[in-house]
Amino acid sequence: MTAVRANEASGREGGELRPLKRVRHRHIGASIALLALPLLVYGLFLLYPLGRVVVLSFYEWDGMGDGVWAGIDNYLTIFSDPRLSSSFIHALVLIFFYAVVPIFIGLILASLLVQAKVKGLGFFRTVVFMPQVIAMVVLAISWRQIYAPNGLINTVLRSVGLDGLTRAWLGDFGTALPAVGLIGTWVSTGLVTVLFMSGISRIPQEYYEAARLDGAGVVRQFWSITIPSVRGEMLVAATLTIIAALKTFDLIYMTTSGGPGTATTVPAYEVYNQAIRLGNVGVGSSLAVVLTVIIFVINVTVNWLGERDR
Repeated sequence: MTAVRANEASGREGGELRPLKRVRHRHIGASIALLALPLLVYGLFLLYPLGRVVVLSFYEWDGMGDGVWAGIDNYLTIFSDPRLSSSFIHALVLIFFYAVVPIFIGLILASLLVQAKVKGLGFFRTVVFMPQVIAMVVLAISWRQIYAPNGLINTVLRSVGLDGLTRAWLGDFGTALPAVGLIGTWVSTGLVTVLFMSGISRIPQEYYEAARLDGAGVVRQFWSITIPSVRGEMLVAATLTIIAALKTFDLIYMTTSGGPGTATTVPAYEVYNQAIRLGNVGVGSSLAVVLTVIIFVINVTVNWLGERDR
């Protein structure tokens, strides 16, 4: 009798489990069907072109006819050609202007605005974020006019009697790269300021009140409360701005085209210059692969730091 009841119970349980398994399988099938089209588009428009670039990086090809196997020669060219190797050094300079300076300014500016409870913060966020929604080509043309020999900067210098400081800012070997970098600073500062304002506004005011009761000054509060509390936003800001610096193409193309000489060449611009203008598709492809790997490593590193802090 006991054995019969056990068999009946197991039969009921098995009957209940089988519909659940069928429902689970249908859910899995539906999930695969829903993901099929996005994965197909992702593969066709991202993975395949990326794989094609990797293949081309091992060939010597001018974009016409058949390519010739070159092995790793294209990659060796990147580090042996002074023009290409210096482009990475210039990218490091742009990282300073795109990431380090805006994060420093944005932290201080966001902290002052939030702590001072300035009225109209919503309007201020919109204004400082404006460079992010305007096409970089438009911004580049505007700043090219500002930096022109008869542009706004030189006009102001002449008006205050500093004629000796006037120059062609984008045509001078010593000032061209910093001038381009300052445009990146202006563009990035609004983004990081908005990020930091969002993070700082979530910090409980009780922390600052307790710190003031303990005798902590404004600077001490900033270092001990504000910065640790917005570490996540700092990582996001660093990721976005560093990648923006490494991917800079349109700004360089519209302002200096890599000049004067090679003073403002950067990897993203050299990919276009080598592959399209000079016909060295293999070298341009290898440069694109190296740049992609660098950006990927930066993303992984920042995410790892974020997970470790969490």
